[in-house]
Amino acid sequence: MSTKNHLKQQQQQQQNHAASLPMVAAAMDRSMAAHACPALGTKLLFLCAALGFALGVAATLSLTTTSIDISSYTASSALGLFLPTANVVQDRHPPPPPPMMAARTTTAQPRPADHQDQHHAADIAVVRPGGGGGAAPAPPPPPTIGGHIISEDGEDDERLMALAAAAAPREVPAGAVPKVAFLFLTRWDLPMAPLWDKFFDGHRGLYTVYVHTSPAFNGSDPLETSAFYRRRIPSKEVKWGHVSMVEAERRLLAHALLDDHSNARFVLLSESHVPLFDFPTVYSYLVNSTEVYLESYDQPGATGRGRYNRRMHPVVTAAQWRKGSQWFELDRGLAADVVADRVYIPVFKRFCRRNCYADEHYLPTFLNVVRPSAAANRSLTWVDWSHGGPHPARFTRMEVTVDFLRWLRSGGGGGTCTYNGRTTSVCFLFARKFLPNSLTRFLRFAPKVLGFG
Repeated sequence: MSTKNHLKQQQQQQQNHAASLPMVAAAMDRSMAAHACPALGTKLLFLCAALGFALGVAATLSLTTTSIDISSYTASSALGLFLPTANVVQDRHPPPPPPMMAARTTTAQPRPADHQDQHHAADIAVVRPGGGGGAAPAPPPPPTIGGHIISEDGEDDERLMALAAAAAPREVPAGAVPKVAFLFLTRWDLPMAPLWDKFFDGHRGLYTVYVHTSPAFNGSDPLETSAFYRRRIPSKEVKWGHVSMVEAERRLLAHALLDDHSNARFVLLSESHVPLFDFPTVYSYLVNSTEVYLESYDQPGATGRGRYNRRMHPVVTAAQWRKGSQWFELDRGLAADVVADRVYIPVFKRFCRRNCYADEHYLPTFLNVVRPSAAANRSLTWVDWSHGGPHPARFTRMEVTVDFLRWLRSGGGGGTCTYNGRTTSVCFLFARKFLPNSLTRFLRFAPKVLGFG
């Protein structure tokens, strides 16, 4: 009985021990967890602080510079959660420079005396005021004529005249092909330029062109194929009937003398001039002439002798005073004399003022004093003064007809004249004043009547 009770007690103790094992294990787990939690929490807090510090540094750098590419950092994947690549500030490159207007500059090179092309106009500078945005163009160099630098501000036309008188030969160099210099004294543009281009076409090396216009004129350049391309000279303001007209004429002569030593004859024209014959006829007429074509006559009355100022005496006497059309044709020797004048031009500048009209008296008087025997005493430009008044008649488009042009070519009602001692009906090579709207008629009739185009 006791043995049976003892076995029963052992069995009960084993069951109690087995039941207590899970509880002990659970208690041990709770004890271990209680000791492990403080260590694990400290590590997590340290990692969070480190990560936050790294994020703060990266964000600070991204805000204090514009040249940092955040994607280049090793932590880019993590930073992308907070600073997406779409917001990354990219490197800034210098903006392209503003567009510049190419300054029109020229470099003058000494040119041979013969066989020069009128389109090689490097020695005549022309600067237009440009428009539009962007930086201003660089200032062009001073204009050059035949390798000589000429002042464009015109503080001394006298220096230009002195240079032309000293440097330009009075005769065309031996062996050179003589040229005709066409001097256009204009107020603005040249509406008859298309007709003149047809006149000049095919005759390079036999002519040169020079244009004096208002300094305020800012019209567009003609095409490079035009005889007028870049042929403007440094100009000054000209007033009708004022001595400034004479100064402009002398300025044209000086530039032409310096620019090309082959220029043998010099013709003054206006924007309303037209040629009446083809180029070969005009060229032969001028180059082979033994005279210069300039009116120089003594005219009694208020519009002639009445314009003489007695204070011009004794440099210019009343007996020497002459009148004539300003539209001249000179040879090289007389052109050189005009630009070299230091005696008569100062007197005209001082005393030929109001109601004197220096352009009608300076050259006629100068020629009468210096070379009276050289003048044909007629102009090669036909002008209609029949209606009277201070200005000649102007012709519109409808007045330009085939019969009218043929009449002008046959002497313009003036009959005959003398050329190199022989009588001829070819007395006028040019005519004026034709309005711009007459151009279409001239272009239409030129091939049939004028012999060119």
